Amino acid sequence: MDLFIYDMNSTEQIKVNRLMIAGMTSGSGKTTLTCAFLRCLLKRGYDLKSFKCGPDYIDPMFHKNALGIESRNLDMFFMGEDLVKRNTAKAADGYAVIEGAMGIYDGNDPSSSVGSCYEIAEVTSSPIVLVADAGKVGRTIISMIKGVINDDERRLVKGIILNNISERFYEILFPELEKALSESRPDIRLLGFFPKTKGIDFESRHLGLKLPGESDDTEEKIETASKVFEEHVDVEEMLSVMEEAPDIELPAGYASAPLKRGEGLTLAVALDEAFCFYYPDNIEMFEERGVRIRYFSPVHDSRIPQDADGLLFGGGYPELYLEKLSSNKEMLASVKSFVERKIPSLAECGGFMYLGKTVLDEKGRVYEMAGVYDGESRFTGHLVRFGYMHITDADDSDALCGMLKDLKGHEFHYYDSSMNGESCTAGKPFRNLDWKCMINRNNGIWGFPHFFYASKPAFVDSFIDRMREVHDGKLK
Repeated sequence: MDLFIYDMNSTEQIKVNRLMIAGMTSGSGKTTLTCAFLRCLLKRGYDLKSFKCGPDYIDPMFHKNALGIESRNLDMFFMGEDLVKRNTAKAADGYAVIEGAMGIYDGNDPSSSVGSCYEIAEVTSSPIVLVADAGKVGRTIISMIKGVINDDERRLVKGIILNNISERFYEILFPELEKALSESRPDIRLLGFFPKTKGIDFESRHLGLKLPGESDDTEEKIETASKVFEEHVDVEEMLSVMEEAPDIELPAGYASAPLKRGEGLTLAVALDEAFCFYYPDNIEMFEERGVRIRYFSPVHDSRIPQDADGLLFGGGYPELYLEKLSSNKEMLASVKSFVERKIPSLAECGGFMYLGKTVLDEKGRVYEMAGVYDGESRFTGHLVRFGYMHITDADDSDALCGMLKDLKGHEFHYYDSSMNGESCTAGKPFRNLDWKCMINRNNGIWGFPHFFYASKPAFVDSFIDRMREVHDGKLK
């Protein structure tokens, strides 16, 4: 296993110019304003990275695919304090914009802010710019803002942007809001407003925003939003907020001596418009251990890379490409052949559906898939087992499967399978609820959960070891 050494008696200070854009509610405009602000900074030539609070895959894809900015998640349940800070510190000496999730204090438990984006701002000491949607209220927005500010015990909120408001109403409201804040929080800056603007909303579907590549006008929308942002929001003042952020404190004397247990091995990763939900942290864990990553497309390619020692099928939107996936018989046969040869494999959510026998779409049409297991996936019309989960028990008769115990993940899907697996027990971390999951067969681990591997690095080590055993012919 990798050796990590910390000198707990000293610390180092990492300079990251940063801020978090948080909302008072879900749907307050965080994604639009975050993308607009990022585009403004890109035009100025800043060295940029972005982050998204929580487990969501799609918002980081907007930052990366539509803007060309490296983006990753910050999640307290998955990572804990140390890794959240270390991930944020990857923007060292540059500028970072963190997009919040839900309402600013909304997390895992209504009785506290645990699991909220505010907790991440606390852990990383990041200043917050609050987006307040004033589109459906009048002066009441002042009372709402005061309520949020009153709960800001760490005094992290440093700026406010009013969204969905006319210039005339903003001019009336500005002195009133400034007066209300001057009495208790004179450090908070009114940074401007974002007016109601037609044609810039990102389209959504049942799992959230449509992917950036699905709409031809995504970049045009972001460009329009950035111009509106420049006109009505004080970008230079937001830069000042970022530059005033305190350094991130990490244990000093950090050293790593990774054992390159994966050198000479290749992991084939499904990546295309149907399978695109991957945490960069997960892929990097394999790369850091010396594993070569080779991407392939179940939609467009005819077979898996022949030198693959392992397979990884992530989630995504396979339900939108069922006809193409089902008609690509060569790829389906290649996948089934690899699994039957006991090449180690991982499949999550959409990838799990792809390995099954059939998928029924919303209209009841049946599409044949790889047939690696006999399950049939079908659209349920509602979220299934939604939210964070962790493996509470795993069948340890197989060492690889046993390593799943305590691994953390989340589920977010509208399809369900007639065969979800019985190899593990999953539980809700904040509720007394559990269920059976995961198929463990032919050196494969397949199921609906999206896992965050860094929550248990030993699982990745065990999977690589299984790849090595099969590669060397030690395990049949």
